[in-house]
Amino acid sequence: MRLLLCLSVCLMLAQAAAAADDFAPLFDGKTLAGWEGNKEIFRVEQGAVVAGSLKEKIAHNEFLCTTAEYGDFELRLQAKLIGQGTNAGVQFRSRRMPDHFEVIGYQCDIGSTPDRSIWGSLYDESRRRKFLADGDKEKLAEIVKQGEWNELVVRCEGPHIQIWVNGLQTVDYTESDAQIEQNGLIALQIHGGLPAEAWYKDIRLKRLDR
Repeated sequence: MRLLLCLSVCLMLAQAAAAADDFAPLFDGKTLAGWEGNKEIFRVEQGAVVAGSLKEKIAHNEFLCTTAEYGDFELRLQAKLIGQGTNAGVQFRSRRMPDHFEVIGYQCDIGSTPDRSIWGSLYDESRRRKFLADGDKEKLAEIVKQGEWNELVVRCEGPHIQIWVNGLQTVDYTESDAQIEQNGLIALQIHGGLPAEAWYKDIRLKRLDR
């Protein structure tokens, strides 16, 4: 019986390891290879992508975009927001707007409004310009670590989009508009406004559309 239990545990561990191996890093922790954006705004520090400044206001939204596009995937990363500014985010299934600093597409929001946390909210950047889904503000207030690292998971399969923050599911959304693209760039944002830094690290992705 003990032998059978040990074998079962070993099998589960092996399966978990194999699943973890399906995640590929999008950021090497040292350079911005595979990404493009304003190098005066985005840089690498302490193994993380750092966006923005604590010393001066940020003129407008800035985005660091992947050079590759992704359709169905699960994205995992760590993020934190520090300073006076209260907004950043992770774009996905997005595109750069021609001759403009903005991008258009879905965003997993980071930060807060005067009355609630918007960590893990689903926002439609530069398209419908509204929140499509939100997490429970009371639960978010309990689990979001202000100024510290928080884990984000974004999962997209066809029109179905799910988001988790520190293990709490904040979004379970199905897109009803068939005209909206189901693939595109992933991008890291710092919002224009008061001095702030958005930090991102351990950025990994598993493709689900192969």
